[in-house]
Amino acid sequence: MTQLESAKNNILTPEMRLIAKDEGVDVDVLCGKIAQGKAVIFRNKKRKFKRICGVGSGLRTKINANIGTSPDKKELSDEIKKLETALKYGADTVMDLSVGGNLRQIRKALISKTDVPFGTVPIYEAAKDSEDKYGNFLKMSAESIIDVLERQAEDGVDFFTVHSGVTMDTLSLLKKKKRILDIVSRGGAILAQWMHFNKKENPLYENFAQVIEIAKEYDIVLSLGDGMRPGAIADATDAPQLAELRMLGKLAKAAQKAGVSVIIEGPGHIPLNEIEKNVALEKEICHGAPFYVLGPLVTDIAAGYDHITGAIGGALAASFGADFLCYLTPAEHLRHPSINDVKEGVIASRIAAHAADIVKFKKARELDRKMSLYRKKRLWDKQIALSIDPLKAGKYRMASRPHLSDVCTMCGKYCSIKLMEECLSADRQDLRA
Repeated sequence: MTQLESAKNNILTPEMRLIAKDEGVDVDVLCGKIAQGKAVIFRNKKRKFKRICGVGSGLRTKINANIGTSPDKKELSDEIKKLETALKYGADTVMDLSVGGNLRQIRKALISKTDVPFGTVPIYEAAKDSEDKYGNFLKMSAESIIDVLERQAEDGVDFFTVHSGVTMDTLSLLKKKKRILDIVSRGGAILAQWMHFNKKENPLYENFAQVIEIAKEYDIVLSLGDGMRPGAIADATDAPQLAELRMLGKLAKAAQKAGVSVIIEGPGHIPLNEIEKNVALEKEICHGAPFYVLGPLVTDIAAGYDHITGAIGGALAASFGADFLCYLTPAEHLRHPSINDVKEGVIASRIAAHAADIVKFKKARELDRKMSLYRKKRLWDKQIALSIDPLKAGKYRMASRPHLSDVCTMCGKYCSIKLMEECLSADRQDLRA
């Protein structure tokens, strides 16, 4: 049985018990959330790893880090270093978005080196296979796409992004709507061009029953991709985006009925004042399925700083109920990310996730309370150890040593915390006297 089928039968799996213990939640409540499709567990039956991850209602906001080769940057060794960096700085899951080099070799090498859930976008490999075989990705067949899903499932992939909501109907709306940026999803654009060239419906939509069968056999979570996500603030929350979301709601229901867990991918470039509406719409239309958001990016003009743009949107989206944040790096829109870009992206997303959890869960505030107490006592080593990036915090402290050991070089002897400690201490002594 899949995790969803077990939950529907009130069977508590070892994975449910591990997640409940790690998250500090009641395992029966977690089981109920999974049965309702409001939470999922990432774990292909073929894989064994320790850091089991649950995403959804009642669970901590999780973050994903994307890695992978490009046509211009194909070094596996670089992607392994990025993987190690993402794990070091706290990514809950990783996705391999490779489109350059030997994709299966890259995927299997990365899977072998990670102990967290591993995701992919199978249409990339299907397109690359067709390009290698025929010189043109437009010649790939529906059968070859399904074969790639089966191959990746066998290799141990824990969750797939499938752009099954990019259909002839949603594309017709796109043609009528004058977007600034028509489709910015790579998977969505590949399928849209294939559909246009071959004059056929999306194979991942037409053959969704086969997609479900593969996912069920291996207990893979289907991440229903947002091929119509807005890539510009001006295109946010428009007809093509919402039409695809309604389609994803129907597909999610079909998958869940068959015993396959689902998450829904979301925008995209969204202004701050539309984020709450977008989260609410996903939860309503997709029956409470976990929401996996790319950002969202809250402005288009922060090139070089989109890890910050995405963290702002991600924190807000998660505070309103989004469950899973896909990180962005400073390289977004500009280049293939470096190892340091991966680090910066993971840290920014972790900050966003924790900021949102402070809103959603009282227990999330305990870490902040501890940090405040350490600051009050000026316990620098403990402050540094509790930081999201202790290495950077420690370097900053060591790089600028104060004359007085119990303060920092920002205020020195005028440290407000120390002044008030001395002031209130004196007052309290007077009161006791």
